Amino acid sequence: MQNLTDIKNYQYTGEKIFPEAKDFLPINGTDYVELYVGNAKQAAHFYKTAFGFQSLAYAGLETGVKDRASYVVSQGKVRLVLTTPFDPDSEMYRHICQHGDAVKVIALWVDDAARAFEETTARGAKPYLEPVTEEDEHGKVVRSGIHTYGDTVHIFVERKDYQGIFLPGYQPWESDYNPPEVGFRYIDHMVGNVGEGEMNQWAKFYGEVMGFANLITFDDKDISTAYTALMSKVMTSGNGRIKFPINEPAKGLKKSQIEEFIEFYKGPGCQHIALATHDIIFSVSEMRKRGVEFLHVPGNYYDSVPERVGQIEEDLDVLKSLGIMVDRDEDGYLLQIFTKPLEDRPTLFFEIIQRKGANSFGKGNFQALFESIEAEQARRGTL
Repeated sequence: MQNLTDIKNYQYTGEKIFPEAKDFLPINGTDYVELYVGNAKQAAHFYKTAFGFQSLAYAGLETGVKDRASYVVSQGKVRLVLTTPFDPDSEMYRHICQHGDAVKVIALWVDDAARAFEETTARGAKPYLEPVTEEDEHGKVVRSGIHTYGDTVHIFVERKDYQGIFLPGYQPWESDYNPPEVGFRYIDHMVGNVGEGEMNQWAKFYGEVMGFANLITFDDKDISTAYTALMSKVMTSGNGRIKFPINEPAKGLKKSQIEEFIEFYKGPGCQHIALATHDIIFSVSEMRKRGVEFLHVPGNYYDSVPERVGQIEEDLDVLKSLGIMVDRDEDGYLLQIFTKPLEDRPTLFFEIIQRKGANSFGKGNFQALFESIEAEQARRGTL
């Protein structure tokens, strides 16, 4: 069973340094992502079955935790915490009622959680969790937290003095049911959807409060169809390990995917998590066998790939059969695919991405991606 302290060996393939970022925290990587869900036990079973995550840790009644149950699953450097509250009057329960199963916490691994809290709140961040030290027989962890868009929060995690399985209060989760992994290595990026006119506000937040740099900006000419459009700014930490694209809707003839998300999510929130793999063909093939549904890519999309992308190592016919898209930038190319929403609300979904040198986000795929999303919206009657 993999211990979380192994995250100290974190390696980011294709990492770039962004000197314009004021990396005063600094952030070493993504520590974990916590989702508030209606039934954590069943959600953990789904992520193990469909995505190949492995049992890691558990906190609940059996461990002395009286207000919730939390199951931690892991794969590569990715760790998801799936939490269900017991108290219907709790903030966690309200979050689920309003947003459905959704990302609440994006936890960031830092060297000094107290300093991270002081630095960010001094720059205007709204406090969420004052620095707190949690201890057990395996050592101590310091955590602190701040609010970001909507009800989403960042927790800063300092674990240099901890050797336990995950966090104090958690015990190893031993399970006989651990389907094989599908090849996920780390979180490539996480996308936030915000309301119209709010993108620059939150880009400024990440720039001024978190010390991030603006890696790239997409306007409504870059990301649009005949019906809908959006704008996006990608914010990155100085070491390139954390990337947060921030999306807002742009004016269009019909309801965009961002507007649909905000309508059903009931506010701004995390739209999708991009998981990096070394072999996207294997990962997607396995996920399809396990019942994961992906967006359908228009058949004529692949006609222009050889001319637009040039030579690639993969068989284009195989990529077409799986619905994997390809794009190229000055550093190389990437392969990507998007799941359909993972719950009945058209909100949270996942992206699977493999980078072959590219550091961009698939601008050449935007048109086909939007057409695929609009087709799903039309089927839902929400376009």
